Amino acid sequence: MQKGITIAPSIMCADLCNLEKSVREIEEAGLDTLHIDIIDGAFSPSMPLGINTIEQLRNITDMKFDIHIMANTNEFFIQEMLKIGVHQITFHLETSLHTDRYINLIKKHDTKVGVALNPSTSLSELDYVLPQCDTVLLMLINPGFATDKGEKQVSYAAEKVEDLSKLIQSLGLDTKIEVDGRVSLETIPTLVRAGADILVAGSTSLFEKSNSLKDNKKIIETLITEGLKEEATING
Repeated sequence: MQKGITIAPSIMCADLCNLEKSVREIEEAGLDTLHIDIIDGAFSPSMPLGINTIEQLRNITDMKFDIHIMANTNEFFIQEMLKIGVHQITFHLETSLHTDRYINLIKKHDTKVGVALNPSTSLSELDYVLPQCDTVLLMLINPGFATDKGEKQVSYAAEKVEDLSKLIQSLGLDTKIEVDGRVSLETIPTLVRAGADILVAGSTSLFEKSNSLKDNKKIIETLITEGLKEEATING
């Protein structure tokens, strides 16, 4: 049976002056998950959406909110997102002094838990927490620098995804692998082949300006199928 790959549109790559219109376009394209970055301006030099804006978004759509916290004060933002009501909360291990506390706090609210790793952070950081995680998000560029068009996906992106996939399989877990950062039309087949389950789709894929959002979604789906066939060939 072919595994399902989730396309998670990154709302920070949509039209931020017309957020509701952007959300409606994403819904009309048949997508059900919205990737929302919460950035504090300290962990990363960007602050695309505030808490009140996310709260207002929650009032206009039933889409699953896939929250990615990029901050130095994780617990505050976790608590705020739990009040709003979201599908999954992911926080960075690099800024977490009390990782287990955060995981338990999120799980208590029947919300999915994700942990995120910066590009150069070793997978060994997952040694004790991986079995508790629904998702591991691998950053493939430095967090929050997406507006720097010159920054490319790290050269070891596919290798890291593949290594994590093998680790998850070796432990008999069903943890999902989410990839974020230049998940482009060029890189999607390779990332899917390596084992990615959730694709954070931004300006180099779903919101690529030469096509409509619906057309880009069709292209991405074709690329996902291509990657899954290659994965099946390798594993077969």
